[in-house]
Amino acid sequence: MGSDDGTPAAGDPAWLSAEQQASWRDLMALVMTLPAALDAQLRRDAGVNGFEYQVLAALSEAPDRALVLTTLAGMTQGSLSRLSHAVTRLERAGLVERRSCSEAGARRTEARLTASGWEKLQEIAPGHVREARRLVVDVLTPEQLWALGEASRLVAEAARAGAPAGCDGDAAC
Repeated sequence: MGSDDGTPAAGDPAWLSAEQQASWRDLMALVMTLPAALDAQLRRDAGVNGFEYQVLAALSEAPDRALVLTTLAGMTQGSLSRLSHAVTRLERAGLVERRSCSEAGARRTEARLTASGWEKLQEIAPGHVREARRLVVDVLTPEQLWALGEASRLVAEAARAGAPAGCDGDAAC
């Protein structure tokens, strides 16, 4: 387990201090509760889950409201498989459509936000923003929010850098 002076032996983990352990538990509480709370609001108010909302939002900001699926998967932090299932659900609801396109000489599939999808997003975005404000933005000072954003970017970059090859953010990887 380590030496008598508290330093870890070769191969032993560098255990967290009490302060680090408390911060880690706080982070895990955030990671477990915030997505569930946002997802619940979206399901209750709009009938979509958080990932589907991210797909709709990403498409709404894209040129012609369309993105190649591989690009969209990266933007939404999901695997192509997860994205394909979400796009299928959104297609059934008439919010998104798939179409073939050519990009850099290759045939690709892209998702495009339909007029109904755009209307649905405009309808549900205000409630989602209210929930984001209630749960995060309005409970932090501007400095805390900036620090949380910066810390989140660093942690996300470290997580992506350590992900197995071919894994693009999907929890199943």
